[in-house]
Amino acid sequence: MSKQGDKPKTAEFHLLPKIINGSIAGIVGVSVVFPIDLVKTRLQNQTIGPNGEKQYSSMLDCFKKTYRAEGYFGMYRGSGVNILLITPEKAIKLAANDLFRFYLTRPDGTLPIVNQMLAGGLAGACQIVITTPMELLKIQMQDAGRVAAQAKAEGRKVERLTATALTKRLLAERGIFGLYRGVTATAARDVSFSVIYFPMFAILNDMGIKNGQAPPFWWSFLAGCAAGSTAAISVNPMDVVKTRMQTISKGSGEKQYNSIMDCVMTTLKHEGITAFFKGGACRMMVIAPLFGIAQTIYYIGIAEYLLGYK
Repeated sequence: MSKQGDKPKTAEFHLLPKIINGSIAGIVGVSVVFPIDLVKTRLQNQTIGPNGEKQYSSMLDCFKKTYRAEGYFGMYRGSGVNILLITPEKAIKLAANDLFRFYLTRPDGTLPIVNQMLAGGLAGACQIVITTPMELLKIQMQDAGRVAAQAKAEGRKVERLTATALTKRLLAERGIFGLYRGVTATAARDVSFSVIYFPMFAILNDMGIKNGQAPPFWWSFLAGCAAGSTAAISVNPMDVVKTRMQTISKGSGEKQYNSIMDCVMTTLKHEGITAFFKGGACRMMVIAPLFGIAQTIYYIGIAEYLLGYK
């Protein structure tokens, strides 16, 4: 059971400030960790060549090559799309979890762990309406430099699309569903992540409660980091599958996948089980501070003060 967020049924739930807090948290968090997320995407998408060669030998090598080829702002390729869409995405995720926790809390104010997991899973399911197109566009922008570098080394030239041009192309070719490529893999990743993350964060955050007072901001930050990194590595295999399925512009010799099972079996056959943990360290480095920062800002309650709820 958990104390954090648990309230008697007679308590009021104010959704608007939760949405505003989630939006602010998302913008700040993603701005800080985006370069690491870019490296994660490129590491997950690279495949081993016929002679065992790799485009990037490590996370640091990917950082160096990206910075050398594309400069500082190259590390933020695709960030515009991500920051634009992370606002509703984080708002939905954080506010929906609190909303479901509120309504799943028992009349005596307790919230069993099963209900916490259900609330988290429902919040994860709600966010995919925004997450799927956001990740689809972000991945193309992030991976464009890797594909271009590979093409240049082979004497080819690859046209680099903007997020706007890509969106128009997908809408023209497949309608609105073109922006939801990989939605099943995204749902599997995000629901699983939220089922693990939110209950774990609530339990860890409750440990910082002293004399009935809310935990200090740094405790919420550490709780978010710990829960985020644990959930991130747990769902990394599905994140690899999702990333590969959503990548439209492939490098030479890289395969397009027909389904989640096709992606899983092909990756397992040609690269082994370790391929599903590519970018795992990067993902933990992205998610830990992202959710640590997001949860800290979210629970500071800026919107409550501005709107007069405190």
